[in-house]
Amino acid sequence: MGDADGLRYTKIPLNNGSDEIPALGFGTLIPDPIATKEAVRNSLQVGFRQYDCAERYRNEEHVGEAMRAVFQDGKIKRQDVFIGTKLWNNNHRPERVKSAFDASLKRLQLDYVDLYSIHTPFAFQPGDEQDPRDKNGNVIYDEATTLKDTWKALESLVDEGRCKAIGLSNVNLGQLKEVFDSARIKPAIVQVESHPYLPEWDLLNYCKSNGIVMQAFASLGHGIEPKLTDDPVITGIAKRVNKTPAQVLLAWALQRGTAPLTTATNLGYIQQNFDVSTLPNDAIEEITQKISTRVRLNPVVNTGIPGFIPRQR
Repeated sequence: MGDADGLRYTKIPLNNGSDEIPALGFGTLIPDPIATKEAVRNSLQVGFRQYDCAERYRNEEHVGEAMRAVFQDGKIKRQDVFIGTKLWNNNHRPERVKSAFDASLKRLQLDYVDLYSIHTPFAFQPGDEQDPRDKNGNVIYDEATTLKDTWKALESLVDEGRCKAIGLSNVNLGQLKEVFDSARIKPAIVQVESHPYLPEWDLLNYCKSNGIVMQAFASLGHGIEPKLTDDPVITGIAKRVNKTPAQVLLAWALQRGTAPLTTATNLGYIQQNFDVSTLPNDAIEEITQKISTRVRLNPVVNTGIPGFIPRQR
């Protein structure tokens, strides 16, 4: 199997008519500031050109510092990198969206983002507290704000020109349809957990038929049991094609038409995760047909609380 077949450079057109997203993306959910900056810098130099950020990750300023340094070096241009970030739940009220967006831009040290998404479909109590709780420890939701309300505020950001496309995250098919059917500016990207244990075929088919890109997070399983990278189907294919299990999983995600996200801080793993190659058709079919395990690793879709982010005490 050739190593330079171009799969890693796949780009998917967006439904805004003018842009495209590099399909293989780098996620920036990295708690340590120094590790964040090193990982962003190294991944850019390795070849990644699509970045997933978020207000909730609490590290946009570190991502921004690393990107600014690389862009100033001159070898990689800002316009060649697709950067997206996300609105957190405590800022769903329409009157809070613009200030939250402006704050993310400032932290990222950018004049515009390529994508701005609603991180989850849950509106929390508005305010500065990202994780508002009552005296019993329960999340305080904002029942007065709907997903469609927040979406309209995102549409106005596109009108202003500092946000090229808008999207949704952690939604189900019904929620996506509700927004899509009523939207003046359609969702360009939907980010959900997806991997061979959670393929989300119905959602993917809807996205493809409506020109929406499905971004897949936890594409390598996030190291959680049961481990995707230890699955015998995946390890068997990896041995057969002389690739790592992670490379097999990313290739499968790319070849089925999704935009997978991967995160690593180790330079060797960053390099490996970019070094993906096209899998033979029988390998793709084997993953799709022979893996029957069904597991959701991140419970964010149930409560709006992201399972991969530790709660602040």
